[in-house]
Amino acid sequence: MENFIVSARKYRPSTFDSVVGQKAITNTLKNAIRNHHLAQAYLFTGPRGVGKTTSARIFAKTINCLNIDLEKNPDMIEPCNVCESCRSFSENASFNIMELDAASNNSVDDIRRLVDQVRIPPQVGKFKVYIIDEVHMLSQAAFNAFLKTLEEPPAYVKFILATTEKHKIIPTILSRCQVYDFKRISISDIASYLAYVAEKENVVTEEAALHLIAQKADGAMRDALSIFDQLVSFSSGHVSYQSVVENLHVLDHDYFFQITDQFYNKNITSVLLILNEIIENGFDGQHFIIGLGEHLRNLLISSDPQTISLMETSAAIRDRYLENARKFSSAFLLKALDLNTQSDIHYKTSNNKRLLIEIALMQMVAMANGTFESIEKEEIPAMPIKKKIVQEIAEQAPIEKIAAPSINQGVDARAEKQMEPKTELQDKVPEPVQVLPQPVRVQKIPKGLGLGISLKTGEDTADELGNPDAYMLGKENIADEYSQEDVDQVFDNFLENIKTQPSLYATLKSNMATVKDGFVIELQVYNEAQKMALNEVLFDLVKQLRIRLNNYKLKSEIRIIENSNTTKYMSPSDRYNAMESKNPNLKKLGNNLSLELDF
Repeated sequence: MENFIVSARKYRPSTFDSVVGQKAITNTLKNAIRNHHLAQAYLFTGPRGVGKTTSARIFAKTINCLNIDLEKNPDMIEPCNVCESCRSFSENASFNIMELDAASNNSVDDIRRLVDQVRIPPQVGKFKVYIIDEVHMLSQAAFNAFLKTLEEPPAYVKFILATTEKHKIIPTILSRCQVYDFKRISISDIASYLAYVAEKENVVTEEAALHLIAQKADGAMRDALSIFDQLVSFSSGHVSYQSVVENLHVLDHDYFFQITDQFYNKNITSVLLILNEIIENGFDGQHFIIGLGEHLRNLLISSDPQTISLMETSAAIRDRYLENARKFSSAFLLKALDLNTQSDIHYKTSNNKRLLIEIALMQMVAMANGTFESIEKEEIPAMPIKKKIVQEIAEQAPIEKIAAPSINQGVDARAEKQMEPKTELQDKVPEPVQVLPQPVRVQKIPKGLGLGISLKTGEDTADELGNPDAYMLGKENIADEYSQEDVDQVFDNFLENIKTQPSLYATLKSNMATVKDGFVIELQVYNEAQKMALNEVLFDLVKQLRIRLNNYKLKSEIRIIENSNTTKYMSPSDRYNAMESKNPNLKKLGNNLSLELDF
């Protein structure tokens, strides 16, 4: 059986020009060789499978190549792969270029042996090159032992360090090296190289399949070539898009196109059924959220010709995105992306992950239908019955006989400030009402009344107009007698209504309402905090007292009284003086024992 070599090794680049996706770095290294500006140490860092070790090998071969003559041909800066030095390295028999794995040679003793080898000059070629892979695996002591040699090696020695975790290398090593950051290889570059390999191997492929492999590789060429070999074996030499989806367990683009089509059709049922099919096929919910976010993002950038280049997909899928992007507005796509992002954030902490996704999808359908977050609260228009009431008040009560309602001094200041009539009501209310001394005022009930307490009696139809003092119209002079027991009963009933507000209930329960001077009810509190809490519901309380006691001249006052139970703070010296005043022998005891006061 013929020995099989994986594509990642078989098609490993052997020249600078064949390195994929790292043009800036290869050009820099070539210029350094051309200008004879070679540093003693290099650090190649970046993600896995992007060409760090490959570039180090090409660089080492190039500076030792015997056929490079920069004086005759300064543009020929590539290893010839023919000379003795190049062939010995390709056959793993070179004594001038050595590769070390720092993961298994990470001790101080290993570094000492390396330092001893550095003293021996190269036998063939100009330089002795040491390529140390995964250098971040060296111990702290090994790094320290390596510092002096790395900074001042012999002129014929070059070090090339490679790592995927630059942050683990100590700063003293970084400062002694020229650092080259390798970037992830783009999807289009990976797909193009896979097409080149497929052509060399006589494998039939589809463009969409190669792009999907490139996306799965996440910027790593080695991963892409490994996946490619796996799929060639799976599909017997014909790599199709469907075979890639099945073998790699990838969530197909078609699912997301179906879902957004159902957004457009405003069909919640179909969206939920598609999600159910995806979950039954074994895909994780967060995998779906990430894929949907990428899909919505592609739709968004497809809506503008200037951003279409940001989408790294095959031409067929790009055309499909362009066609579907016309169905949705940018505003909808942005809101859908925001919902999807919130689902991704809360997914890990959610107790019902599937429900979280379903709610987000249903909200997206509702947004497409224009029913989500589009219904705003509107002012309730004046009903005909209200207009009729206003007209009756204007006709039955002549202006000169209507006395302005008295405003009690105990009423909350916010209830005393009345808003001007709204324009809509001014335009629609009959003329006589507009000249009343106390016009009907359209005002929202003060914030303190919105406590969930229903204080409406059912007989105050004028109060529905929004006038807080409307219940007093025509009753200003009514003043029936009442007793302290009557006040206590109304106060207790009021407390029953606010039991659902524990904090407010506890505050008011500790207060006292006492009759003072006939028409004044005094409310006693212990501090400013209780006074502020009482002011929140003072209007409701006074209104109930007036209605239940049938006394509309009643007013209220709030008085802060001193709490006799409050414990006064005493310093240590105060406590001692108090004790000494009660027992004079205490001082004599201290003198006999030679005790001193320490405060």
